[in-house]
Amino acid sequence: MKSAARGSFEMPPEEYFADGNRIKTKKQVFTDEEILALEQDILDNYVRSDQRPVKILLRMYRKYVKDVILALIFYLLKTLPVLVLPVITAEIINLVDEKPEDFFTKIAIYAAIMMFLTVMNIPTCILQFKFYSIVARKVEAGLRGAMIRKLQQLSMSFHKEMQSGRIQSKLMRDVETIQALSSQMFTTLPGIAINVLTALVVVISNNLTVFAFFLLCIPCSILTVRAFQKPIKRSNAAFRHEMEYTSANVMDMVEMTQITRAHALEETEMRKMTGILSSMAKTGYRLDMVTAVFGSTYWVMFQIFQFICLLFSSYMAYTEKISIGDISLYQSYFTMLTSQVSTIIGLLPVISKGFDSVASVGDILRADDIEDNEGKQIMEELRGEYEFRDVCFSYEDDQPLLRGLDLKVNRGETVAFVGESGSGKTTIMNLLIGFNRPNSGTLTVDGVDITQLNLPSYRRFISTVPQNSVLFTGSIRDNVTYGMTQVTEEQIWAALDAANLTEFIKSLPEGIDTELEEHGANLSGGQRQRLSIARALIRDPAVILLDEATSALDSVSERLIQDAINNLTHGRTTFIVAHRLSTIKSADKIAVIKNGLCVECGSFDELMARQGEFYKLRSMQQI
Repeated sequence: MKSAARGSFEMPPEEYFADGNRIKTKKQVFTDEEILALEQDILDNYVRSDQRPVKILLRMYRKYVKDVILALIFYLLKTLPVLVLPVITAEIINLVDEKPEDFFTKIAIYAAIMMFLTVMNIPTCILQFKFYSIVARKVEAGLRGAMIRKLQQLSMSFHKEMQSGRIQSKLMRDVETIQALSSQMFTTLPGIAINVLTALVVVISNNLTVFAFFLLCIPCSILTVRAFQKPIKRSNAAFRHEMEYTSANVMDMVEMTQITRAHALEETEMRKMTGILSSMAKTGYRLDMVTAVFGSTYWVMFQIFQFICLLFSSYMAYTEKISIGDISLYQSYFTMLTSQVSTIIGLLPVISKGFDSVASVGDILRADDIEDNEGKQIMEELRGEYEFRDVCFSYEDDQPLLRGLDLKVNRGETVAFVGESGSGKTTIMNLLIGFNRPNSGTLTVDGVDITQLNLPSYRRFISTVPQNSVLFTGSIRDNVTYGMTQVTEEQIWAALDAANLTEFIKSLPEGIDTELEEHGANLSGGQRQRLSIARALIRDPAVILLDEATSALDSVSERLIQDAINNLTHGRTTFIVAHRLSTIKSADKIAVIKNGLCVECGSFDELMARQGEFYKLRSMQQI
């Protein structure tokens, strides 16, 4: 089966089990449109909120209040057997003690009530989980979708500063933790409230003295929670930070495996990771110990209270202030009360961890380092005329990379940037794409300042080939047509032929539908780079940016690709960052970049005749 091209995902009309049998569905529970709307709502929620985790979480579910209420109603119906059982148990004990004439009739009535309520647990449980699960999974998908949407909007500088491992941890682990918190808040906590309220109402309606005794456990619970709240919060935050740090280092380790093996650094890498994992284990151990001390403290406290309640109710029955059956009634409800309070206290670490994850997700959803394209000029076409006027650029707290660049590029010209590593060539390409903006000076596109352009509309007319080819797991077809929905076979093969890949692809058993491994690992470096070139060429762009696009090619492929590029750049503005100076002889302009300035500009022959900086670079490559 052919894999679906990215960017054109479509939900299948029918779903299937693993054995191929069709699942019969009446309607779609989850729709893309609903999730997309929820994504935007969650994004707005984070931006407008005052950073209160509880408020943020409740707002995520505000569209589904009706479903949450229905889930709570069915939860109440589901738990009725547990709530009613102590009352019926006490009544049966009193019946045994009193031995009335209608003893068996009343026993039968109580048995029928309990049987009915118990059997009703099955449908009510199913309905409760149905209503809550649908809502919870929608919010889970919406939250992850909101993060992905924001990640697509955030600037490249944000992505450079935040490690991909941290982003992955927030996207997967933190959302999962928030989902667990939601489950506790919308099922467990309301259930606890129902049980506690039922216990207190039954007791207060029977005996105020016993009710006053019940109330004694409340201040003890509050004091216990307050004593452990801060240590648990600190421990959870520390463990989450360690988890993010570890996740980022694991991803780096996987990416570096080839280099590690090539330099026989396996032991060094293992020792490094062992240290990181050991640090995370120590932090996790401290969290576990705080949780253990907390858990054991409240367990002992409430076990003592429960035994005291038994003694107290037994004394009241002995003095005939309550009936014998009431001992079981009060003991059952006090056990219910203490167990519910214990559950609340036991959930404190989960709740603390969940709210910490709500704040962690906000690191992405609240980030304001985004491309602001609202209200800016939308490009209907791109001629390809550029001009740098005294452009300066530097990253924060770094040395300037561009120190007043001046350069004019006419429509259809091929301009090559050459110079030593770190001179600013790739920075210029990032400015042309719009990834970065000048700190001072102006860069105009067709006479318009690039800072005033709607960048997505501008980028529709350009194609880029980065220095390091970027391929995803999927077929060759998917990688070449990435993001395109209407492409003919002729267009695909024309691009592949121009990239000198036709013969290679036809030799594969599945041809153009051959699946690629992660990062295209089953292709050579040159093949991966040529596939990236084909992806750029199939878009028929007005402007092409090639960042050392031929650096990974062998001599034969380089010549064939160079000829293809020369043909395809005709009539298009082309920017090339060149490492091999021999490949740019046909460029209209060669700009020599040194210390952030354009120190020379001219054709290949002109610059060689001057015997300046370009001549020196060319001479060094010929040695």
